[in-house]
Amino acid sequence: MTTRPAGPYMPPEWARHTRTWMAWPSANPTFGDADELATARAAWARVAHAVRRFEPVTMVVGPGDGPGARQLLGEDVELVEQPLDDAWMRDIGPTFVHDGGRLGAVDWTFNGWGGQSWARWEHDARVGGFVARAAGAEAAASALVNEGGGIHVDGEGTVLLTETVQRDPGRNPGWTRAEVEAEIHARLGTRKAIWLPHGLSADYGRFGTRGHVDLVAAFVRPGVVVAHSQPDPAHPDHEVTRETLALLRGATDARGRALEVVELPAPTATATAGGEPVDYSYVNHYLCNGGVVLCGFGDPRDEQAAGIFRRLLPERTVTLVDAREIFAAGGGIHCITQQQPAL
Repeated sequence: MTTRPAGPYMPPEWARHTRTWMAWPSANPTFGDADELATARAAWARVAHAVRRFEPVTMVVGPGDGPGARQLLGEDVELVEQPLDDAWMRDIGPTFVHDGGRLGAVDWTFNGWGGQSWARWEHDARVGGFVARAAGAEAAASALVNEGGGIHVDGEGTVLLTETVQRDPGRNPGWTRAEVEAEIHARLGTRKAIWLPHGLSADYGRFGTRGHVDLVAAFVRPGVVVAHSQPDPAHPDHEVTRETLALLRGATDARGRALEVVELPAPTATATAGGEPVDYSYVNHYLCNGGVVLCGFGDPRDEQAAGIFRRLLPERTVTLVDAREIFAAGGGIHCITQQQPAL
């Protein structure tokens, strides 16, 4: 039996959820014109409906956006109103934790993914606290600039991080590895960090996050990690993923176990958005109660990836949801969802 830390503890994503939180796309630079915004809203709605099959969903909507959201989401999704800048709940929302038998929440500092020139975050910087209060959680503010897409935990003391996210000069200038780890461990109840050197290549473009780990690698159960692999030697991610896979295979978790690393081959499909390449990734899935909501790309490898998840998680129903429009806006299914763990 795993000993839980005395302080705050972030349960793994596969633990039971009370609900999933999302944020409704509003007019902003991410979505460009009205047609792109409508396309994004339809994509967010598809994900909300897929998750709602397994657990309750609460959607944060900006002022005046409620009626349109209700029309697409139906009556099954709860709506709450709060000003928004963007729609990436994984990053702007809180990281929920258990804390002494109560629901807690880490309210990371958010600064638009390292102060990106196009980003706005006046409202999004307040979303973490708002969602925590709405969930009845006690929020604890962190001075670390961090996003939910930049961390992944196994629930047994291990956390995945990326050098170019938490130690990004635009996020945390001057922070050492030790200082980042101390803050992460104190907030999440982890005790060992596995640092990846960088994220996928396209994530360093104008609209990228500079290396979020949830496109690269994710725990699916203790000791088991799914990781993005790029079989095409002509693709810039070929060498990137070879390095990442080798690092993970040489790593041990907080309990001293060598990791089992399961490769998720990248889709064969390629895309661009705003003139820049997009890196499709099956790693950016979401685990909800009894289900896996998996990114689909209209690609021959969609079913291969679904089969891998069915083998790894036979007790869960795997649902493929077309995520191409979400990736065109800069993220995936994991990026737009945030779990609230049950106590």
